[in-house]
Amino acid sequence: MTETPTPRTEAPDRPDTGSPVAGPIKRAYLMPMRWVRRTVLVLLGLLAGPVAVLVGGDVLGSDWRTASREPANIAPDPLTTKEAVVHVYAARTFTWRGAFGVHTWISVKPTAASTYTIYEVIGWRGYGGHSVLTVHNGIPDRYWFGRRPALLAELRGDGVDDIIRRIDVAARRYPYQQGYKAYPGPNSNTFTAWVARHVPELRLDLPPTAIGKDYLGDSLVSEVPSGTGYQFNVKGLFGVLAAVEEGLEVNLVGLTFGIDPLNLAIKLPGIGRLGLIPQVAKSD
Repeated sequence: MTETPTPRTEAPDRPDTGSPVAGPIKRAYLMPMRWVRRTVLVLLGLLAGPVAVLVGGDVLGSDWRTASREPANIAPDPLTTKEAVVHVYAARTFTWRGAFGVHTWISVKPTAASTYTIYEVIGWRGYGGHSVLTVHNGIPDRYWFGRRPALLAELRGDGVDDIIRRIDVAARRYPYQQGYKAYPGPNSNTFTAWVARHVPELRLDLPPTAIGKDYLGDSLVSEVPSGTGYQFNVKGLFGVLAAVEEGLEVNLVGLTFGIDPLNLAIKLPGIGRLGLIPQVAKSD
């Protein structure tokens, strides 16, 4: 008796994972996904600080028309202080922008002067083609629409009158008087950094929240505002900085991370400078 052979049942076709073509296809798919994940993580890291400031702080404020513009009583009274004084201030900007950055300005008082002169750039003054640079006499440490200012640098006494004259010259030569961009610059912080680069005696270390401080126009390399190092930057958006005073900073899309070994501090977007040593540059 002859046995009938049992027909073989072949397994259904399956992808050949061992194919020399499958590996490159898989890698070509996964590589963009890795970059997407990394980009998302970087963006989350950049925005974590500003979000924390928004959630934990009072940066939204009230109506700018009723916001405080009172003196903070940081600057010495010019009527009782004869010596020359230079102060540099920073205060959180108004509305949600305050979660990201500050507005900076310079106040000076020559020897025996009875009032302060304030140098600053204000964006809305550019409407109608006017210069955004303003030089005026007034309160040196006024609240910036409800935001209390912090003192960044102070010079007093002998030799400061000459520094004040050089601040005036540098301020009036500011090259972006007809242009203003809150982000990434040129803005008020670009102006303060410009003056500081021309008056290195200020030894000004602008905070990481001073968005626009790294805007170099068409230049790519410059001395840092403190005059103690150099920086490379592209239009205020991407760059690195290394200096004795500022430490090491990395600028990504206009937001700054950094470390300051000299003053035992770290610098974070939105949050600003976190350090063990209070930092105000003062005259010797």
